[in-house]
Amino acid sequence: MNDLFFKNGNSFPKFGLGTWLSKPGEVYHAVINAINAGYRHIDCAYIYGNEKEIGNALTDAFTNGLVKREDMFITSKLWNSDHAAARVEIAIRKSMCDLQLDYLDLYLMHWPVAFKTEHEQVKTVADLASLTEIPLEKTWEAMEQVAKNGLARHIGVSNFNIPKLENLMLNSQIKPEVNQIELHPYFQQPALVEYCLKNKILVTAYSPLGSRHLINTEQGIQSEKIIIEIAQKHNCTEVQVILAWGIQRGTSVIPKSVNKLRIHENLKATEVKLDVDDMIKIKTLDRGQRISKGLYVVLQGGFYTYENIWEL
Repeated sequence: MNDLFFKNGNSFPKFGLGTWLSKPGEVYHAVINAINAGYRHIDCAYIYGNEKEIGNALTDAFTNGLVKREDMFITSKLWNSDHAAARVEIAIRKSMCDLQLDYLDLYLMHWPVAFKTEHEQVKTVADLASLTEIPLEKTWEAMEQVAKNGLARHIGVSNFNIPKLENLMLNSQIKPEVNQIELHPYFQQPALVEYCLKNKILVTAYSPLGSRHLINTEQGIQSEKIIIEIAQKHNCTEVQVILAWGIQRGTSVIPKSVNKLRIHENLKATEVKLDVDDMIKIKTLDRGQRISKGLYVVLQGGFYTYENIWEL
């Protein structure tokens, strides 16, 4: 499997297992099945609420000789309620403890919004902190420190747009190394992807198939005629076409599944080689349709709006 590479030469697997919405009792087996299938990248986050079970799976995989720690790439993310500088190291150590690891390969700032400390879920405006109170640059300084201390080998962000990335790069010693963003054929974000790649920021596509959890009123991307025809052409599944498209754009993809068969089938997308004509056809499917809008922080009288989160 081809990898992407950081500036220092460390590899970043193009294909990983997403764990958002993977339920307790399911995610352990999903991780073990993924490792057995050949996955070497597991994407986690504190707020997913399943890092302890993932940690049990990783420890058992290492102990039983399924894989070596140094051959795995483990990502976790800083939640919005831990943006205060003094909280960042506490937060990463919590994830490391739950995951039973002595370092993370990648630690991301999950969203460019801040909550007050210990207010994990937003119920009222009082739970929010403005970016004047807790600037992203100050949170990033603390992210830099956990990298310098060896707790995270690489650091980056998630859900950042070009203006927010530019501001961070102007006010940082360590530039963001990864931006994890929503990407799928209905929401291709070509300008943001191009900007990241031009500035040596690796890109991870979350919800690379579109999220049925959030967009449950449509058949989905895999029912598109273009996708079906390309799948028939390459003798593969529609899902594999969509994932292969993400990989061939130069991004990593992290499809979520707890189904053993789908975990194996998804990985076979790395064997699908789309041609230029395929890529051109899939490009026409772009609707500019953002699914993950961040509306959970948009409250009347609050600091955040859909427009200022995404700089629209």
